[in-house]
Amino acid sequence: MKILVRENHPRAQWALEQAGVHPLLAQLYAARGVQNPQELDDALARLLPPSAMKGTQEAAQLLANAMAAQQKLCIVADYDCDGATACATAVRGLRLLGATHVDYIVPDRVQDGYGLTPPIAERVKASGADVLITVDNGIASFDGVARARALGLQVLVTDHHLCASVNGQVALPAANVIVNPNQPGCSFESKSLAGVGVMFYVLLALRAELRQRGVFDAQSQPKLDTLLPLVALGTVADVVKLDTNNRRLVAQGLKRIRALMLPAGLAALFVAAGREAKSATTFDFGFALGPRINAAGRLSDMTLGIECLLADDSSRAQELATALDSINRERRNIEGSMREQALAVAESLFEDAADAPPAICVFDPEFHEGVVGIVASRIKDKFHRPCFVFATSGATGHGHELKGSGRSIAGFHLRDALDLVAKRHPGVLLRFGGHAMAAGCTIAEADFEAFEQGLNEVASEWLDAATLTRRLDTDGALKPEYRRADLVDTLHHEVWGQGFAAPTFSEELDVVSQRLVGEKHLQLKLKHAGQPVDGIWFGHTEPLPARVKLAFRLDVDSWRGERRVRFLIEAAES
Repeated sequence: MKILVRENHPRAQWALEQAGVHPLLAQLYAARGVQNPQELDDALARLLPPSAMKGTQEAAQLLANAMAAQQKLCIVADYDCDGATACATAVRGLRLLGATHVDYIVPDRVQDGYGLTPPIAERVKASGADVLITVDNGIASFDGVARARALGLQVLVTDHHLCASVNGQVALPAANVIVNPNQPGCSFESKSLAGVGVMFYVLLALRAELRQRGVFDAQSQPKLDTLLPLVALGTVADVVKLDTNNRRLVAQGLKRIRALMLPAGLAALFVAAGREAKSATTFDFGFALGPRINAAGRLSDMTLGIECLLADDSSRAQELATALDSINRERRNIEGSMREQALAVAESLFEDAADAPPAICVFDPEFHEGVVGIVASRIKDKFHRPCFVFATSGATGHGHELKGSGRSIAGFHLRDALDLVAKRHPGVLLRFGGHAMAAGCTIAEADFEAFEQGLNEVASEWLDAATLTRRLDTDGALKPEYRRADLVDTLHHEVWGQGFAAPTFSEELDVVSQRLVGEKHLQLKLKHAGQPVDGIWFGHTEPLPARVKLAFRLDVDSWRGERRVRFLIEAAES
């Protein structure tokens, strides 16, 4: 592991400090590309306007016309946290704006596969719907959209995934309207908007359209900011880049949650996860609430997660949140055993981690399809290689199909890599899609080795020794005067996440003592600037030398009423 320090930007840091930003925060923000204080203004008025996103005006007109005609709207959701929050946002938002007939369908991961398929379109038609709205999916659902249109449905696709490529050209489904910041011709600056964010923008445009039609005025219009807690959760849980616009959405959602202005289902999830809503952080979204909602889509039925987010009755919300917590415990058990098995398979492919191939592909007939993505992420972290983990999907015309989920490392665009594999090995990839850091694909079981070979060919061309060297960017040494519990609280209060990393410091420290706790965590007594400080390295058992360069995050530990700063160790330089 190579521990590096982010480049300092003294001019930007100075400008932020002059605007009243705390010197530590000014340093951290400047190192993450913030140039001026205006970027830190999270007021709703500073959000990018809906009119800048291609398709929002047409979507608003379509929905307003449907509502005026008392038509039935049906949302086709996705089975992850972004899809669930996008669905709940759509249902709640459309009802707030006056829609009287709103329903939803969420595909089953195993039985239905991903996105809007022809059978899903037929289910929507059978439900009596007139308008089909996709959230967090649909941009590559050519057959499903075509079937829906053939059945007489109007189709509005809202998505944020990259568009499909056919014969080297960008291709779009034949929907009535498409809203996606990543579609050709869209000038919306935030290309990292999550699926839930796209739907929120459609609702903002719809409200403006209804206001223009005289349905309500600026004073009587519904307050859509009540949806921001859901938008914040889905944005962080989907690990999209937290650019300026996304940070504003998340900050606004957090403000409302901390003020306890949140849906009953979300409040119940905080309780089930053992977290305090009044002190909510982005960490809670990514590691506590998000996984509990995702677990429903992985092992059970995402309807549970959506119903929890839609619940307004506290007792019903508590019941659903408890069920989601139970499913998440089951998910952790399955993932744990599968991870051990997958790591064993991966390690059997090479004698030493340094000898690992440029990309790792793992398949076992016993793997559970619902957690392949989590396991791929764990293997990627361990070996610092792009990784795909496959599980059996079922018998089809292609023989047994395998569904794979991949995770990547910086410098290796996973979806582009799949696209190149598809071009070089026609027919091997039956379906694929995704982003730079995460992607999914379906192959025939007989083509597993061909896929593995093709992916490794691309990886060997694109990845060099520098890229394959594990590195951690940090914020350098922590000044002793910043080692205070109140400052740690300030840091936790800010919006951190993908592309806007949480503060991590690094420096050489003296290890005074160390011991194992719980047989899998290393508890440390360290000396920082001559002063003792506690530290812990979760999931690490190897002893450290007496003096070592460590990367660490800051935490506050409460003991007998005293709040003390401790270091959460992230890595040691080797």
